[in-house]
Amino acid sequence: MGLYLAGRVARGLLTIFLVITFAFVVLRLSGDPALLIMSVDAPPEAIEAFRQSWGLDRSIFAQYTTYMLHAITGDFGNSMRDGRPALDLVLERIPATLALTIPAFLLKLAIGIPAGVHAALRRNSAADRTIMMLSVLGFTMPSFVLAMLLVLVFSVELGWLPSGGSDTVAHAILPIVTLGTAGAAVLARFTRSAMLEVLGQPYIRTASAKGLTWRDVVNRHALPNAAIPTTTIIGFMIGALIAGTVVIESVFAWPGVGRLLVVAVANRDLAVVQTVLMFVAASMVTANLLVDIAYGWIDPRMRTSRRAGAH
Repeated sequence: MGLYLAGRVARGLLTIFLVITFAFVVLRLSGDPALLIMSVDAPPEAIEAFRQSWGLDRSIFAQYTTYMLHAITGDFGNSMRDGRPALDLVLERIPATLALTIPAFLLKLAIGIPAGVHAALRRNSAADRTIMMLSVLGFTMPSFVLAMLLVLVFSVELGWLPSGGSDTVAHAILPIVTLGTAGAAVLARFTRSAMLEVLGQPYIRTASAKGLTWRDVVNRHALPNAAIPTTTIIGFMIGALIAGTVVIESVFAWPGVGRLLVVAVANRDLAVVQTVLMFVAASMVTANLLVDIAYGWIDPRMRTSRRAGAH
């Protein structure tokens, strides 16, 4: 088990390294940040001085080598806008992002899993068709469209909730609902499919033939086995939550990592963009690692197979 997790950690670190490398190269090939920050009307001498001060006059390989050597020590560069360390700018925005993503994730679980189980246990019923119709609607609707609809209804028409900002708990309700809705829809569909597959297995019929009540069959056999594939999609959702905040935080003017990324991209603030992308990649890698650990806890057969493989 230890060797397996060590291998997964190594693969995760390699993924983060590749993301940082790709972002570094693409950002520098996509344009000169000196022209945007200094403006095209600035004197050529000032623009050249800016490039030299930030090392932009060097080759991409030389810039990359310097960046990686500093990154190993925890120095991810400074913001070209205010000179502050890029890592500090990201870290101070993380609590605001977590204030949205954690409740949104819990909302996904609270709605998606029960809805999917309910639909599977009542297959082809009116409840099943209604849940699936709503899940398709929630899955296909773009998040910014849902956000604008919620603002229109609950902020403009009813006046119940603020349309943007982060001053009170009420400001977080609409962003949380927007983030949670699409994920709940996906989770409901996936949970329903996993439950239907499990309910069709021979061991479910065997358990029923032994005299167990339907509730016991579902709780002891169906749900634990359906939880194994469902864990995968939940892991992906955890990793994708940070990336999903980019649009939502911009729509609701929420001061989190997602909004910081949008502003940094618009300003060509290279170090900040790279640090945010590294943070997103690390979040997804960590989520996948947690899924692997959860597999071993949910399904003892995986622990057994890993031990057998080690021998």
